[in-house]
Amino acid sequence: MRLALREALRSLLSAPLLGALSVTTIAFSLFAFGLFGLVAVNIRETLRTVEERVELRAFIVDGTPIEATSALLGDAQAFPEVLSATLVTPAEALERARRELQEFADVFESAMLPASIDVHLREGFRDPASVRVVAERLATYSFVDDVRYGEEWVEKLYRLRTIAGVAGTTLGTTFAVVAMIIIGATIRMTVLARAREIEIMRLVGATDSFIRGPFLIEGFVKGVLGGVVALLLTFVAHQVLTRWLLSAAFFDARLSLLGIAGGALLGLIGSAAAVGRHLRER
Repeated sequence: MRLALREALRSLLSAPLLGALSVTTIAFSLFAFGLFGLVAVNIRETLRTVEERVELRAFIVDGTPIEATSALLGDAQAFPEVLSATLVTPAEALERARRELQEFADVFESAMLPASIDVHLREGFRDPASVRVVAERLATYSFVDDVRYGEEWVEKLYRLRTIAGVAGTTLGTTFAVVAMIIIGATIRMTVLARAREIEIMRLVGATDSFIRGPFLIEGFVKGVLGGVVALLLTFVAHQVLTRWLLSAAFFDARLSLLGIAGGALLGLIGSAAAVGRHLRER
């Protein structure tokens, strides 16, 4: 291992321009992937924000005893899918209607709105099937007049999230494969530049594993450096976007480290593929 580390370091220092070219190529390949990831993160955050608005409203029949309403409120809060449930009195419903529909404020002149229980669902239970189950459960109470949650809107939102997830996975995989091909081709240039050295090593009895070692370490180091540079470029692009166009979220620490680790992994895979191909051809 120590010899492999020394050989990898010697290779990097002996051909700095080729090493810089490799790191730059890896960085820009990962930068393109990072830009796509940035778009995907912001789409996910936007959809999550919209999903937080998914709620059910169970309207209570006028004249229902407060004890029955309180019992329903407690039951709803105990549902495993429910994040919170609150009681909205007729007076509060009237005030909310006047506040949200100011242009029709004059219409709401009397306590014409029924009491209701507003239910917000936990993350992971906002899909149409889960919402429908909770709505049907609330509707089983005899003093619940109606349960509304915008079924069509919830279905469209869930369909949009599904499409975004499939498209994101497909495009992300495509970007990763293209980046791996570019990185592999770049590292193959390094292998070809050292073809004579490899032949000499084989003549003196070096095993394929011993030959691969320095290249794998070199690919790992270049992948890490490329990942760091790509992350910095993505951060600069994010700052420009936020300053001149719109506010956008950036990768959290976990995703940032995952991106650098991805660069290291791509460097390793690219090196292994390039060296393996070269050794098989010889």
